[in-house]
Amino acid sequence: MARRRGSHSDITGPKIREAALRLIAQHGCAAVSMRKIAEDVGLQVGALYNYTPDKQSLLFDLMETHMVDLLAELGKLPALDGPIEQLDQFVRFHITYHLPRRDEVFVSYMELRNLSPENFERIQALRSQYEGALEAILEAGEASDDFTFTDRHITTLSIIAQLTGITNWYREDGRLTIDEVATIYCDLIQRSVASAQA
Repeated sequence: MARRRGSHSDITGPKIREAALRLIAQHGCAAVSMRKIAEDVGLQVGALYNYTPDKQSLLFDLMETHMVDLLAELGKLPALDGPIEQLDQFVRFHITYHLPRRDEVFVSYMELRNLSPENFERIQALRSQYEGALEAILEAGEASDDFTFTDRHITTLSIIAQLTGITNWYREDGRLTIDEVATIYCDLIQRSVASAQA
């Protein structure tokens, strides 16, 4: 996001992003005007344009930041031997990273339709990198006869959809902790791809 010079730019800029993320997650991008975001932050609408040129740029910035941060954290995971262990690690990472970031997840998946074609392609390229990390694990498991499936790419998308869907129903005050949910999903995912020879 473009930031204006001044002593408060490092405070106001993040506030704008936080407000935009929350409002878009609650109401949808089409229903959230730049004026509404400015009012939420306590700015005149004209001042908002000192930080971002338009709503499209703001929406793209939210999505890109989410994906770049996600890929950066994925890259910090320790290297593990064996696709079974790697799949468990990916499942746990996806769940524990995404559950505290429900608004980011919702915006990143539900607002793709509101991106310009160019911005859509850029976000899709980042998403493909993340999906590729899981697909590489599945490919290694197929080669080692640990995993079996009809179509590797569809299996990749299905697993990510299952994991991301947890953000729709998980509640911190529920009967299971995040770690317990992750353990259950590790078992579910492993069973869904396990080879009869494994």
